[in-house]
Amino acid sequence: MSLFKKVDCVSLPVTSIDAGIEFYEKLGSSCVWREKNVAAGLRMADSDTEIVIHTRQLPAETYLLVESVPDAIRGIQNAGGTVEFGPIEIEAGLYARSRDPWGNALVIMDLSKGTLKTDAVGNVIGNNPAP
Repeated sequence: MSLFKKVDCVSLPVTSIDAGIEFYEKLGSSCVWREKNVAAGLRMADSDTEIVIHTRQLPAETYLLVESVPDAIRGIQNAGGTVEFGPIEIEAGLYARSRDPWGNALVIMDLSKGTLKTDAVGNVIGNNPAP
């Protein structure tokens, strides 16, 4: 059984959520959720992977979805990787940044709080129940 389920999102910093949405929509992605002027998720055309833009002071990262962040941390450490920090709570569940033995970042997240729930226009209003 694979530790990594799929690429959940590519997270990219922007200076403006509105400008970021406008840019990525011109490239064919569609905005599926928005968290005020902090973050937005744009769906790629042939995938459920999202481009998540944000105004937080975080680096560009690729989030790998796992069943459980604490279990994944143990698996990564047992395989020879290290944990940089985490787990920490995020809107959908837990997040951690780890490194493989060569120093490559392995950013992991789970959906232990459930997927984001949105209103009719895509504003985040809470969470759907966790699976």
